[in-house]
Amino acid sequence: MNSHYRVVVIGGGVVGASVLYHLAKFGWTDVCLLERSVLTAGSSWHAAGGFHALNADPNMAGLQAYTIDLLSEIQEESGQDIGLHMTGGLTLAGTPDRWEWLQSAYRTFQSIGIEDCRLVTPEEAGELNPIMSTDGILGGMWADREGYLDTTGTVHAYAKAARKRGAEVFEHTKVEALEQTADGWKVMTDKGTITCEHVVNAAGLWAKQVGRMAGIELPVSPLKHHYLISDTIPQLETLDFEVPMTVDLEGFTYLRQDQKGVLLGIYEIQHEHWAMDGAPWDYGMELFQEQTDRIENELTLGFERYPALQEVGVKTWVNGAFTFSPDGNPLVGPVRGKRGYWSACAVMAGFLQGGGVGKTLAEWMIHGEPDADAWAMDVARYGDFAQNKRFIKETTGQFYTRRFVMTYPNEQLPAGRPLKMAPAHADMTAAGCRWGASYGLEVPLYFAPTPDFEEKPSLKRSNAHGVVAEECRAVREAVGLLDISGFSRFEVTGDGARAWLDKMMASKLPAPGRARLAPMLSETGKLKGDLTVFNWGTQPDADGPWWIMGSYYLREWHMRWFADHMDEGVTLRDVSDATVGFALSGPRSREVLEKLTDGPVDLPFMGCGTFDVGLYRCKVGRLSVSGELGYEIHCNAVDHAGLRRALLKAGEGFGLREYGFNALLSLRLEKSFGIWSAEFTQGYTPGMTGMDRWIDWDKDFIGKQAALAERDRPSDRVLVTLELDDGDADASGYEPVWQGGTLVGFVTSGGFGHTVGKSLAMAMVNRDAAKTGTSLHVHVVGAERAARVIAPSPYDPQGKEMRK
Repeated sequence: MNSHYRVVVIGGGVVGASVLYHLAKFGWTDVCLLERSVLTAGSSWHAAGGFHALNADPNMAGLQAYTIDLLSEIQEESGQDIGLHMTGGLTLAGTPDRWEWLQSAYRTFQSIGIEDCRLVTPEEAGELNPIMSTDGILGGMWADREGYLDTTGTVHAYAKAARKRGAEVFEHTKVEALEQTADGWKVMTDKGTITCEHVVNAAGLWAKQVGRMAGIELPVSPLKHHYLISDTIPQLETLDFEVPMTVDLEGFTYLRQDQKGVLLGIYEIQHEHWAMDGAPWDYGMELFQEQTDRIENELTLGFERYPALQEVGVKTWVNGAFTFSPDGNPLVGPVRGKRGYWSACAVMAGFLQGGGVGKTLAEWMIHGEPDADAWAMDVARYGDFAQNKRFIKETTGQFYTRRFVMTYPNEQLPAGRPLKMAPAHADMTAAGCRWGASYGLEVPLYFAPTPDFEEKPSLKRSNAHGVVAEECRAVREAVGLLDISGFSRFEVTGDGARAWLDKMMASKLPAPGRARLAPMLSETGKLKGDLTVFNWGTQPDADGPWWIMGSYYLREWHMRWFADHMDEGVTLRDVSDATVGFALSGPRSREVLEKLTDGPVDLPFMGCGTFDVGLYRCKVGRLSVSGELGYEIHCNAVDHAGLRRALLKAGEGFGLREYGFNALLSLRLEKSFGIWSAEFTQGYTPGMTGMDRWIDWDKDFIGKQAALAERDRPSDRVLVTLELDDGDADASGYEPVWQGGTLVGFVTSGGFGHTVGKSLAMAMVNRDAAKTGTSLHVHVVGAERAARVIAPSPYDPQGKEMRK
């Protein structure tokens, strides 16, 4: 063992071994892996080893597809047999909603390029898995590239392939402490101290402790998980093929063949946490006693689905621990304030996702960013709020229990809520507000018409459709009031503020008293933000203070980016929780606002200034995502409830109505206004999304050379607006877009335009399919609908209303 390496990977499970392999594969060979026991000790050795294509998150599905493709390559390169059984896989649907969801998921797979799937009838499913009862099955999805592998062999294959490329692996080497240095990290082990530039926490069940060694509190927790292996099943001895990997979503079970028996795994409803502060250091190859009473209901469903199990015994029980994050996705990436510290934790499906996690992290470390959008597993999607132990316990438990439970797009789940609330939350709740959650903060979705109104979970338009329509009508015809506490606000001050902002933002900076839309780019020219910059200066030659305003749930992500590119003479503060506010939107919004101000509000479009609004000193900007005349009114958090009461009082007689973000979705689609995580992501470029129209090409900024290259060679895909033939559902995202029988793109977001009375969507499509009037087709909840490309902004295309 050397005294210095470029990278030290902590943890010898499948994730750590994959990270090591990919670092070496991409050219960093001065790397090593440290394992406190032996490779696979922890969760990897007892994992069920199944892999399947289906994931509700398309980005995670793509990650899984990469991993599956990599398996045979790793086996060949390493010379290590990984026991790969490509049996194919079945995912079953036993309710009408689940069948609709599965049909929709099949189309989503098509949109992201996974083409080896097909829908099957119950009869076909029974033929594919002859030991299965098809009672209650409405249909299923077959995937060619599903099956199982030998978990121990696979970890050793990654490690051997990494060694062949120059990496080193040290077993029986326990990491005892970490110390950050000016150049990287000191890794103190029971075999001596290593210095390195980068350290990777791939410690699995011990990720919590390895995080705390660096002063980091990761939102992870282990939970127990059961599976059984049956004795020989006579029917399997007569088959000339292996039964496929089979997931019974309504039964909470998955099954694969194991020799001439089967492995039946269970996601038990009655979950059980274990060692929330991290596994004991001497734990490694142990299992827990099976708890059949806790899994009785799920076992019964499994034995009914596979009647052959009722005739044979159980050869082996496995009850082992795996780590989970609050949403079940991995926690991957750099940690703000800990330069050179990387997380590769909470990969609960390590043999399914580990290859993709390793590739992503290696690209990130070496090239500065991963090739694909990694937001779904970025450790920065959680902040300080997620360090709370009760929050972690509630949310990880909820995810585990609902692993196979049908979840609807409009369904609000209760774990860890309510956590953060704007000061007017109680008053708004009394007024009928129904809430969603963003980065721990409760945000308004809509206002229910009666106290007993309950929105029914649905894949299609819900019973709240008419409620949202009324809120949209109020904004378009009168005035709406929206709580905008759910936006991020960063204050930028100091002598170097202007120069720093000019470097960070690709747009021109606003003059004093003005605001400007500002794309922010990475060095490779991909988007890092669709932001609004405010210059609160009051004199023509007096800049600042400045604000950067963006998406609340991206706070930690943006703070990490800002910190990595900070200059001297700049002070940046996240004031998102200290400063909150409301938006007034609609043709009568100026009249309402001026009832509370001392004189007219003479702000030009995209102007900003400080005003007394009733009893409150507020920062006001004239802009509106709704496309109407509108104002964003920002106040101190302690003023929030009082400001709301004042605005409601002032709005009497003007038709003022409170509304939520469900209505704003409809309003912004009618204007073809994109949003982050839909039309704008770090996987897209300015030219693809239309954000290039805000770029100031005459100045220097991060990502300029890449942006210029794209300007000279336009991207193959561009963002368009679609009108869909009406139905009982609207597109939401990742639905495939077809021209004839050719896939030409996918939907980025969609909904119903209540003002124009049309089902609308925005989509990323091939440039030759982007011309206005082009006829296309889109699958919505699995059903094909005719669509056509329309000109941007179907409502008020000239933008006259918001400029009045």
